[in-house]
Amino acid sequence: MCGIAGFLHFDASRPASAEAVKRMTDSIVRRGPDGEGFVVRGNLALGNRRLAIIDLEAGAQPMSDPQRGTVITFNGEIYNYLELRTELEGLGHRFRTESDTEVLLRAYEQWDLDMLGRLNGMWAFALWDERERRLFVARDRLGEKPVYHATHDGTFVFGSEAKCLIAYGLPRVANRSLTEVYLALGYVPAPYSYFAGIDKLEPGHFLLVEAGRVEKRRYWVLPARDERDMLRDRRAVNEEFAALLEDSVRLRMRSDVPFGAFLSGGLDSSSIVALMSGLSPLPTETFTIGFSEPSYDERRLARMVAERFGTEHHEHELTPESCDQALGAVLDSYDEPFGDTSAIATGAVSAQARRSVKMVLTGDGGDEAMSGYNAYQTEKLLPLYQRLPRAVRALPPRVLGLAARRTRGATRFRLARLQRLAASSAASFDERLLKKSMRVGLDVVRAVCPAEPGEFLPVDEYLRDRLAACPYTDGFYRMMYFNLEVSLPEDMLTKVDRMSMAHSLEVRVPFLDHRLVEFLCGVHKDLKMRRLQRKSVLRDTVGKKLPRELLHAGKRGFGVPLYAWFEQGDFAERARSLAGDDSVGFDRDVVRGLLQEDRGGDRDHGAFLWMLLVLDGWFRR
Repeated sequence: MCGIAGFLHFDASRPASAEAVKRMTDSIVRRGPDGEGFVVRGNLALGNRRLAIIDLEAGAQPMSDPQRGTVITFNGEIYNYLELRTELEGLGHRFRTESDTEVLLRAYEQWDLDMLGRLNGMWAFALWDERERRLFVARDRLGEKPVYHATHDGTFVFGSEAKCLIAYGLPRVANRSLTEVYLALGYVPAPYSYFAGIDKLEPGHFLLVEAGRVEKRRYWVLPARDERDMLRDRRAVNEEFAALLEDSVRLRMRSDVPFGAFLSGGLDSSSIVALMSGLSPLPTETFTIGFSEPSYDERRLARMVAERFGTEHHEHELTPESCDQALGAVLDSYDEPFGDTSAIATGAVSAQARRSVKMVLTGDGGDEAMSGYNAYQTEKLLPLYQRLPRAVRALPPRVLGLAARRTRGATRFRLARLQRLAASSAASFDERLLKKSMRVGLDVVRAVCPAEPGEFLPVDEYLRDRLAACPYTDGFYRMMYFNLEVSLPEDMLTKVDRMSMAHSLEVRVPFLDHRLVEFLCGVHKDLKMRRLQRKSVLRDTVGKKLPRELLHAGKRGFGVPLYAWFEQGDFAERARSLAGDDSVGFDRDVVRGLLQEDRGGDRDHGAFLWMLLVLDGWFRR
């Protein structure tokens, strides 16, 4: 696990600067505190910051092969590197190290660009081929590792984070056209970034930079199985799933350093811990974050799992000590505006884990791979609900709306959410997806930060374009497509990568083994969700090892209780500052209205207020 950076001048006679590439890698020291390395050849410069996990002594980067003239800087892990090494040795290749980085070099020599199809892992790398005079830059299938890139002043520039490119010399200018998309989704999706002139490489893509041109190609897509021919054999599906998940965990436990697991008390992370405990004779170290607010706290459930599997368990309670401190951590780690509140908790548990281990396995990606979000229940139930007479369908929204107005706090928020879901039954999938993705209504987003016509990319237009290639018609499978293609890499995996790397901690995600994801894409929704039971396949397999109480617990996200935090201390004061002077262009009257609704208990605007604070803080910096 590392941080990568580099550049290639299109003019072959223009010498690359070692000082420039060092500036770039210095900006991402936290991604790789164990060492640095540089290769400067003519018009090319590659740099690396290393977090050593495999082959601690001989795996330094960038790594070169003098005979072929190749050199690579690599961020990530190739989990099947031992199997690939054996295959390559059988084909006549010889190895100098025990590292997965050298396996990448030999794989390129053997299979050229087709090497990517043989890799099981997470990666972002840049490989220079001296013979072809070609730079090959690739990102893993599902987007666990990031690549930012730009063409600037006759030079192709890339890095693990946008700060690398800023350090090279790209101007720090906002791409304001993405403001509505950010305020609606809470993140800026690839290929865009919030820096003008800087792009993000999409998952499953690679770049070829040669002869002064930059060409982008896609090498992997989600398998598109006919939704009328999805897998329905429950026993066969459960057996295949269990075998794939256990093998994924086994591969991701390969390490030359101490490692552990995040344990939230939810089904996904508990299942990973259960499998890890069965694959190792040593106790697994587990790490949990809790809150004083009971509705957000899962420490008791996590404790039950830790006791059952004999882990060395660590707990930490996260309190709202300082809004500025939390905001600063997010702004430092993400470069771009990033509004997912669970980044705060992810940073806290990463800091806790790094005191004991260098790498962890997590349950991230389980909801996307297994279609486990609550929204899937809606999409499965909706076709039946829509068969009811219109007069009958009109009753639940009214009843729920009245009930919500007569309650307060968390109960009111839940009833209001159910009311909105019932009211959306007549909407199209695109409209439901937009509402599900947003913290407030689109009218509020457009009112809080008004723009001239054409100034902002409309979020509904962005989502429509992203779904244009979706091969499914059923809302359940269309939601699966959106989660795996967009929200997983742009929100969930971005959150995990930046906050873990901010603490020099490697995170591995067994549910995102591409074999497992490809298999689950072809499983029928009635097996994934028996009646309205989330993650039935996981419950029928690994779930049988878990405490019964955990299996019956409701779903909780890994967020923080901002609705409570914004009622106290400097969080409340910071939120009120949004209605004052700002550099973003917020409508102060709209912001005051949101604050009033939040304080009065009418609506929970905590997540959206946090997004506004992040954007405001980004511009102030």
